[in-house]
Amino acid sequence: MNTSKLRLLPTIIAIALFAVATQWVLTQPLSAQDTEVATEVADGEEIADESQEKSLYDMYKAGGWAMYPLSLLSMGGFGLIIYNFMAVRPEPILNAAATVQIDEALAAIDVERAKTICQENPSPVTNIIEAGMNRVDVNNFDPEQVKEAIEESSAEELAGPFVLINYLSVVGSLSPMVGLLGTVSGMVKAFNVIEAEGAGSAQALAGNISEALITTATGMIVGIPAMFFFFFFKNRYGKITSRIGRVVGELQFTLNKAIKNRT
Repeated sequence: MNTSKLRLLPTIIAIALFAVATQWVLTQPLSAQDTEVATEVADGEEIADESQEKSLYDMYKAGGWAMYPLSLLSMGGFGLIIYNFMAVRPEPILNAAATVQIDEALAAIDVERAKTICQENPSPVTNIIEAGMNRVDVNNFDPEQVKEAIEESSAEELAGPFVLINYLSVVGSLSPMVGLLGTVSGMVKAFNVIEAEGAGSAQALAGNISEALITTATGMIVGIPAMFFFFFFKNRYGKITSRIGRVVGELQFTLNKAIKNRT
């Protein structure tokens, strides 16, 4: 198995776990499977047991209006997970091949070549380095100005990728709340049925209670993986940004040392 396939392995595992969890939870019975239905006939009373199994689609329909925003949140969360698996990786952010070339250019005090390499290899780390190189004056070198430019650019460049990681937190927080709202809606309908028809209308009550419970379960199914992957990608991104600070610091040291040795 090559490296690219190994990189896709966590994504495949996440998809499989998400699908299995969804199928398992939504197919669990929400009430007793055997329901006694009383029917009166001319010659007496007959009791029949009826076993009901609902499909996933039936469960979806029974969930009511809350299933529509939950579906959008689940698709958004799933898309964000896939995107972050591809985007939050050291290679596209650190661009190690370009930083090696930049280090060689700075060792030779060739600032223009370093800028060209940054422009030809756009990435967060090269954009940060280019911002620092724009304030380099070899004849009147001020390392503090370079450091300030790098810090300013770092705040801007590193904030971008983290926004899409934060959206997973939004999905993880909103999904249970929408599910809870659907639960409240279903229970209100159930109490309205009791008020209008009394407690004897079991079928209508069961439908409304099913709506309440299904939306709660769906909200958790969407929210739990979203929160898990939010912290997963947050920790991964934190490690990558720490390495960016080290890489940029080493390049600054190379330039400072080269200029000091020349003088």
